[in-house]
Amino acid sequence: MTEISHSLGRIQTAVHRAAKRSGRHPDEITLVAASKRVPLERIEEAAISGIRVFGENRVQEATSKFMGSGLMEKIDSVHLIGPLQTNKVKRAVGFFDLIHSIDSVHLAEKVAQEAKKRSLTQAILVQVNIGGEESKHGVSVKETAQLIETVRRQKHLSLLGLMTIPPYFTDPERTRPYFSALRDLGIPLGLRHFSMGMSADFEVAIEEGATWVRIGTALFGQRKD
Repeated sequence: MTEISHSLGRIQTAVHRAAKRSGRHPDEITLVAASKRVPLERIEEAAISGIRVFGENRVQEATSKFMGSGLMEKIDSVHLIGPLQTNKVKRAVGFFDLIHSIDSVHLAEKVAQEAKKRSLTQAILVQVNIGGEESKHGVSVKETAQLIETVRRQKHLSLLGLMTIPPYFTDPERTRPYFSALRDLGIPLGLRHFSMGMSADFEVAIEEGATWVRIGTALFGQRKD
């Protein structure tokens, strides 16, 4: 058993445990392997171990790693889980199966325009700055409903749910109010899919309704900057 296979087994056990605690089925939760700065050979190892969905933070890094490498034949999808700059929209649309980080009307319209040019529908999530942190991307809680209304008017966008990155705490239990706040924001708006929870707090996120958890360090180990 490889190191990644062993880590994946531990994560899957934790996912099942958290799902059971919250009365959910583990199949409701998708593990997104956060592969930022992870070399190609480690990603291939993860794919062989059974990982089917990968999340990348940067458009250029993702396309250079996954296109032409043969990896796309071994996995189900690649998601953009980092911020999307408007000058990278052309490369992102159609390549990423799901963009987690739509956080403004301007960006949503740019993505929709590019999707229309390509005659496709781009799946997206709206990223919410649930903690109101200046250092984090995301639409404010107050402006979320307006952004969602705009997104839903775009024929070439498919809104699947909400995403957030809460403030970091050494005690994962302290992230619970932020995850529950995202869920409580989304459900009245007709959204039931949530991208929330990372290596340190994904069990709490699952208990609060996460349907995608973005896990990097717990799977690949500490990254080298």
